[in-house]
Amino acid sequence: MATIDLSLIWAVIIAFSVIMYVLMDGFDLGVGILFPLAPDEESRDVMMNSVAPIWDGNETWLVLGGAGLLGAFPLVYSILLPALYIGVFLMLAGLIFRGIAFEFRFKARRSRRWWNLAFAGGSAVASFAQGAVVGTYIQGFETADRVFTGGALDWLTPFSVLTGLGMMAGYALLGAAWIAMKTEGRIQEWARGLVRPLLLAVLGVFAAVSLLTPAIDPDVAARWFSHIEVIWILPVLALGCALLVWRGAARGGEKLPFLATMGMFVFTYLGLLVSRWPYVIPPDYTLWDAASAPGSQLFLLVGMLFVIPIILGYTGWAYWVFRGKVRPGEGYH
Repeated sequence: MATIDLSLIWAVIIAFSVIMYVLMDGFDLGVGILFPLAPDEESRDVMMNSVAPIWDGNETWLVLGGAGLLGAFPLVYSILLPALYIGVFLMLAGLIFRGIAFEFRFKARRSRRWWNLAFAGGSAVASFAQGAVVGTYIQGFETADRVFTGGALDWLTPFSVLTGLGMMAGYALLGAAWIAMKTEGRIQEWARGLVRPLLLAVLGVFAAVSLLTPAIDPDVAARWFSHIEVIWILPVLALGCALLVWRGAARGGEKLPFLATMGMFVFTYLGLLVSRWPYVIPPDYTLWDAASAPGSQLFLLVGMLFVIPIILGYTGWAYWVFRGKVRPGEGYH
């Protein structure tokens, strides 16, 4: 086992779990963000029914990534949580409100508007918090002797607010593309009409973050321009996916805008990883600095070899069972 880099294997597993969470839970968070803009209550019923059978399974990836991070890279937990307590609390609170609203809204009559608010507000808060956490990660953390030394509000800066709003726009784009793919008639047309304006908003944030990041950390710019022939293919591919989203929405496509939006997220995420590699706690600690003992990593890895195929299996089965269009009056509940 001495020739196998367990830390690198775990980095791949956790990175995969994170992007799977972003893609899977991103579109149902986006549905919640768009909830207040829906044409009417019947449209909201259809929107919620489109994600009701799968939303809780989507969040399995968040649990998997978090548990893996604690076991394989405990230093990340000991620094990130004190730095991001408020942001993580807001994210979890948003997810809780949203989850409760899924079940109570269908039973409510007089209080339904409050559950609409809980669903939309929880989705927006959780999405913003996730984006702000990404922005804080890009900025880096104040540390000394493997301990976070900054303040409780260091995570809240103009840059993290920008990335938080960008994440909300990105999830809303995923949600609009999902609704356009899963519905028909006037709801589909309404969602399709949102795709291109939301795409422009996402591209605007993407451009702003790309310009500001080198100013925050000059090492990022040095890394990108020292490997220009390889690394720059990632933003090119992301922009190519954006073009497919635009053309697919303009031509009335159903699956293409959704799949291409997911491609945008994947290539942007890979670009973020490349920008920070090999640091997991920028700007000081690398992947190997933060790793737990090889014995612990190996023990957990054996379990993951069983867990990940099971999660992939039941996720695929759920999407297969609930495939097709969602129509008014039909749904999981």
